[in-house]
Amino acid sequence: MRDGIRRACERLMDRGTQRWVRLTGRRVDPADEEWLSGPRGDRDRVGDSWLHREAARHGARVLDEERPAGLVASMALLDGPGFDSSALHPRVRDFYERTARWRLELWSQWSPWAWPFGWLISTLFARRLQQLSLPLRPLDVAHGMSSEITPVADADGRVIGTSWRRRLRANGETVFSGWYQDITLPGVRQPRVRVVFPLPNGRLVVLLRPEVTAKGGLVLASPEGGWGEDGAYLVVDPGDGSPAWARRIPVHERFHVYVDTEGVLRTDHALTLWSIPALRLHYRLDETDAPD
Repeated sequence: MRDGIRRACERLMDRGTQRWVRLTGRRVDPADEEWLSGPRGDRDRVGDSWLHREAARHGARVLDEERPAGLVASMALLDGPGFDSSALHPRVRDFYERTARWRLELWSQWSPWAWPFGWLISTLFARRLQQLSLPLRPLDVAHGMSSEITPVADADGRVIGTSWRRRLRANGETVFSGWYQDITLPGVRQPRVRVVFPLPNGRLVVLLRPEVTAKGGLVLASPEGGWGEDGAYLVVDPGDGSPAWARRIPVHERFHVYVDTEGVLRTDHALTLWSIPALRLHYRLDETDAPD
């Protein structure tokens, strides 16, 4: 009986969140606004089947064979008026083009005010859905994370997107699974990195602006802005013919991928709500001889 009550409460929370997006967001057509389209999760959790459904939607195939796959086929796909991939440090570039060859170690720190919010999201949604389950305590990630990189290619062999699934090594729990692509927004010449996190009845879409630092590092940022600009968008899209709705949410991220003075590849990841710091993550990235 307790399980039945718990599941009923979970469904009520999910419906409440989706209702909030409908009430405060705007109606959209993902077929016309492709930057808001993408995979959806299973009914009650994200699951694993979304990748094959997304490949089928594009008439593409999942590349399951072992290969040193990366989040992008080439960083040159992001070249534009505000970004020149040839200026990147070779190790930074290699991480994005051959991500499967790199092992990740992670440290995390929540701001005191934001920790209860993170705990609430983790308890009510993230762990159950197996999506966006950000670590709450440093020891949660003491054993590091594993990476599963899976590209999807069209009939001509061109990679159209890549799945990145990360799990905690200590217990195998999924932290997140995302769909990575380069994309050019309407009316914008500079390509962006688009990350889609599948959710039941929709998705979270994050648009990240690329920049090369003076020392060859990479910054990917989703600052504050208006509709259609870099940032995070929560999309309710049941996929049953019902209208889709989307809302820009005040979550902003900044990734800085760089090589330190000892030649170690590192990433600083800062997440803010509105303009208030909420979570800081730091990664050490070590090259391995084989996919992780």
